[in-house]
Amino acid sequence: MSLFHRTGSVSRHGTAAGTGALAVLLLVGICGSPAYTRWAGTQTDPDSAAAFYVRLLAWPAWRLDADGQAGGLLAADLRAILLVVLAVALLYLLPAAQVARVPGSVSQFFSGWAAYVLAGGLAAVLAAPFGPDPSLLGAFQDATTGAGYGFLSGWIIGTASLGGRA
Repeated sequence: MSLFHRTGSVSRHGTAAGTGALAVLLLVGICGSPAYTRWAGTQTDPDSAAAFYVRLLAWPAWRLDADGQAGGLLAADLRAILLVVLAVALLYLLPAAQVARVPGSVSQFFSGWAAYVLAGGLAAVLAAPFGPDPSLLGAFQDATTGAGYGFLSGWIIGTASLGGRA
């Protein structure tokens, strides 16, 4: 899609997929950072629903060093990398606004949310073979965790998708 209108001026608003992609980068970049994951793990009450959600947002944790994990830094950060790549790809591929019976905001919201749920589950499954204990059972368990993360945090991406045009 072009950022130019018919008059040749640059659009002030990005696409729904573009604003969703920016939200994905910010969510994974900030909430997956070592500082946030360390804070969420140590400074929150484990018996609180709010603290559960704060810790859940840290699921796509990425690191600045491999910490001795087999495969090095790429293997350690593969889940976060795949989450970003898959979420952005799915945001652009899901044609909700073009085929939805309810055009506009509702379809943009659910398209962004669904993209993040799918990306979370797929990223977890694809990264599982490179984890510390690769197994089919582990991949299935990781997929449910990733899809659950996407379900509970995907509304953020869906909301961000509302900021752009279809």
